Amino acid sequence: MKNLRDIIYKAGILEVVGNTDLDISGITIDSRSVGNRFLFIALRGLQTDGHLYISQAEKAGATAIVCETIPEYKSADVTYIRVHEPSDSLGIIASNFYDHPDKKLRIIGVTGTNGKTSIVTLLHKLFLESGIRPGLISTIKNMTGTVETDARYTTPDPIGLNMLLSDMVHAGCEYVFMEVSSHAVVQKRIAGIQFRGGVFTNITHDHLDYHKNFMAYLQAKKTFFDHLGREAFALTNIDDKNGLVMLQNTRAVKKTYGLQSMADFHAKILESSINGMHLQVDNQDVWCRLIGRYNVYNLLAVYAVASLLGLDKEDVLTILSRLLPPEGRFDHFTGRDEITAIVDYAHTPDALENVLKAIQEIRSGHESLITVVGCGGNRDTAKRPVMASIAATYSDKVLLTSDNPRMEDPEKIIEDMKEGLDPVGLRKSVVIVNRKEAIKAACAMANKHDIILVAGKGHEKYQEIKGVRTPFDDKQLLKDMLTPING
Repeated sequence: MKNLRDIIYKAGILEVVGNTDLDISGITIDSRSVGNRFLFIALRGLQTDGHLYISQAEKAGATAIVCETIPEYKSADVTYIRVHEPSDSLGIIASNFYDHPDKKLRIIGVTGTNGKTSIVTLLHKLFLESGIRPGLISTIKNMTGTVETDARYTTPDPIGLNMLLSDMVHAGCEYVFMEVSSHAVVQKRIAGIQFRGGVFTNITHDHLDYHKNFMAYLQAKKTFFDHLGREAFALTNIDDKNGLVMLQNTRAVKKTYGLQSMADFHAKILESSINGMHLQVDNQDVWCRLIGRYNVYNLLAVYAVASLLGLDKEDVLTILSRLLPPEGRFDHFTGRDEITAIVDYAHTPDALENVLKAIQEIRSGHESLITVVGCGGNRDTAKRPVMASIAATYSDKVLLTSDNPRMEDPEKIIEDMKEGLDPVGLRKSVVIVNRKEAIKAACAMANKHDIILVAGKGHEKYQEIKGVRTPFDDKQLLKDMLTPING
């Protein structure tokens, strides 16, 4: 139980009707999860308006309501708190209720189009191996030390986020590494959270179905850095053309990393193979088990964050040399006839091109590259033809198939993709709408030493069609078809 007066402290109150000296047992934005003595926050969202469910919340046991408009018909047993914008107040309320867990942790947020999951996952593994108990909040999973919980969203809502951070405090975590999506910034899911560091990876074409234009998407990323405090650091990829934009208005200590430009943290690729890369990081040689130039940026960001947080640099490089990529990120094995199978989450044009370029760097030139790729439904349609074009440019054969069509017609999605193919690309490409059949066909096409890339879903263990999620695992299907020699 926590007193209502403490919960709504500094929440931007405009008016109160009722008694604020109440004990509150829980807070929620979902009327279906209201319990006895709950505080219900009525948000106006994209799909619905929480104000429509105030009476339902009261019947379920809510004794306090935070809202933008106090209802005409009020219950004598309920306290109503009017604020200008409940979504602005939610983060403060959640932080107050869970006793400000962010102030007891050193939280590092990572944002950008690609690389977020890899960086936070590698940081979590690195700190665990260094004997430090960290928390992880990512697209794939959340971790409190070594205890795993499922992740439904890249960045949870403020209540879920503060609850998770509170659990991490009680579990003895010192650091938390979390992905910060552009949606989370715009939807104020991280409102009220005090970050000790921010990392920018890169920004390319993505989520324009939500943000409508690239400048709005860019601004969402930049806003995260604008709100960092003086006690934090802001680390940016200086090789990205918008990298320095992120630092323009931040009060945080500014740091850079890169491969091409002068930077505070610098790396160089000396050698690449399917087994890993020989790098030079800040003039120190290190062998790592990750593959691809884009992964050098990820590793360099991890090294920089660990260094800025005070870890010994040589110890950091030693541990990094042992780490494997997160599940579904250039996740590969060798199967029958020495066929290399690769599963990757690449679902943006830039990510797909990065993976395909990484494959080009390690192939001998005699094998064929067969790429299986689709695009998600009810998402940014402009990237569909671009992704098909990229796949055809770098591959010998392309199988256009379904990703997560969601509520869209998968054949229509594939037709959108085909718009990006020139005559050469069309000759390379085959349409197989059923993803399982497309992967089977790729395995059947492959000859000795060939490479198969299945892109788009990575770690996901489901496929969503017409609102229904059914079990689906790209890597397991490849293993069933190819009988792995390793992995």
